[in-house]
Amino acid sequence: MDLTMTPTLTLFLTTLAAALALMFVVWLMSLVRRDVSIIDAFWGPGFALVALVALLTTTGFEGRRWLLLTLTAVWGLRLGGYLLWRNLKAGEEDYRYRAMRQRHGARFPLVSLFTVFGLQAVLLWFIALPVQVAIAAAAPARWSWLDGLGVGVWAVGLFFEVVGDGQLARFKADPANRGKVLDTGLWRYTRHPNYFGDFLVWWGLFLIALSVPDGWKTVASPLLMSFFLMKVSGVPLLEGKLAKTRPGYREYVERTNAFFPGPPR
Repeated sequence: MDLTMTPTLTLFLTTLAAALALMFVVWLMSLVRRDVSIIDAFWGPGFALVALVALLTTTGFEGRRWLLLTLTAVWGLRLGGYLLWRNLKAGEEDYRYRAMRQRHGARFPLVSLFTVFGLQAVLLWFIALPVQVAIAAAAPARWSWLDGLGVGVWAVGLFFEVVGDGQLARFKADPANRGKVLDTGLWRYTRHPNYFGDFLVWWGLFLIALSVPDGWKTVASPLLMSFFLMKVSGVPLLEGKLAKTRPGYREYVERTNAFFPGPPR
């Protein structure tokens, strides 16, 4: 991937500007609502926006370009809609952002612009690099077996996300389950089927990007997403909270894989 080429730089700067503009608007919305949690609902759609801008500002093999936009949009809009529904149902700001608000006081709005909204804009832009590069690639103008493999991995990932989220939503909706641990369905085989699905979605999109000459150079993007899911904002952050609020969670941890699905121990 030759960064000295004007078309490549133009693409990256344009998509980065789009991501930053989106998050700036969402930041303004958070000031009106006094709720930073709204950013969660725009994380997925932000990827769809980047893919759309990449498609509108470049040319290439139309089949692969529209395939990538469709896959990214389906994943991103589904995730955004689910998180919006969940946050509206909660009716209050996420505990992480409440803690930040208390820590920074009157400075929090400005701090959140850079450490929450600006940071997430840059992260989603970087993670979306495989999609951008593959959309902009002029060759090969034909399908590859990697395209098919990537779609398959993406589809399995979306299945884990959609089914896992649905099972969790139904479990939480039953008052009899208050304080209990979900350990049935996909949650019997992995403690985080939705995060595992996210992992597969982005490795699937990367496999499609491998169909184009410079796609392999974007491998840092799915690696970064995997790192965040498994080591930073995904599994560790959520499990730290659940271990304190769910009496049976430690036993669940002992018998169930954290991330990759496997038979219960």
